[in-house]
Amino acid sequence: MITTTDAPPPTVDRWRPRRLRSGIDRAPRPNALYVLPAALFFGTFAVLPVIGVAVLSFTTWNGLGDPQPAGLANWQRLFTDDTVLAATGTTVLLTVLCWATQTPIALGLGVWAAGQQRNRAILSAVFFLPLLLSSAAIALLWKSILDPNFGVAAKLGGYIGFPDGNIIGHPRGALACIVLTVAWQFVPFHALLYQAGARNIPRVLYDAAVVDGVDRWEAFWHITLPQLRNTVITSSTLMIVGSLTYFETILLLTNGGPGDATHVLPFVMYVEGFRQYELSFAATIATVLVVFGTVLSLLIVRFSGFAKMRSTLEGL
Repeated sequence: MITTTDAPPPTVDRWRPRRLRSGIDRAPRPNALYVLPAALFFGTFAVLPVIGVAVLSFTTWNGLGDPQPAGLANWQRLFTDDTVLAATGTTVLLTVLCWATQTPIALGLGVWAAGQQRNRAILSAVFFLPLLLSSAAIALLWKSILDPNFGVAAKLGGYIGFPDGNIIGHPRGALACIVLTVAWQFVPFHALLYQAGARNIPRVLYDAAVVDGVDRWEAFWHITLPQLRNTVITSSTLMIVGSLTYFETILLLTNGGPGDATHVLPFVMYVEGFRQYELSFAATIATVLVVFGTVLSLLIVRFSGFAKMRSTLEGL
């Protein structure tokens, strides 16, 4: 028979303070103060300027004096201005061409650079050099290369349908030059994304494919590409939304020409704001670019299934 003196001592957990037990037994709750600096920075330098530009689009302002209310006049002009409508079509075309050009090149280069051979590491460092240059420097570099008098285009233009070598002086050639210049600048960045994604693919998948007699091309289509699905979506989102901001390359390379062949919405916004001094109408175009880019990125995330963010390594 167990007496009172023989009873076991109370457990430590029984006498532990409730606050201490809850702190150990439950995971710590995220503290909103941790994100406060980033939220303040984003709100000050991103949200507030966008709100200010949106408010300015409902006014009339030439940069001097105080803005005067204009109602929906700028928005009505936006949907009837021939220059803006033409620039919208050029912007969409440039976006499609940039995505269709950069994606396969960056994907192939990134997967190739993911190999462990030493020569691939050295060549990858060379391929990624354009990331160190600014957009202005790259535009000026390619403008010299494409010069019809002294550049490489003067000697090679005849082989690609431009006998006079003035590739940048033809509407189709000027747009192609912009696509080429932008691809040369941004393909290395997207190739880095694909390189990182390819190196995270488990090697056991390729070993099993070799046992089953699968060649490299079939392994790429059935193993590499499906495993890089989230990377493709991320790269495409950055590429498509980023194409809405191309400005300095077009300004320095073609200056919107020849004629209005390379007039895109950011360039028209610049012309309206800093050449025509119609800053309120330029603010309207800027608001459209922000809204269009945000909606486009949300649609890509929504309909691609990227929002689920499920790991491709589940079950391994």
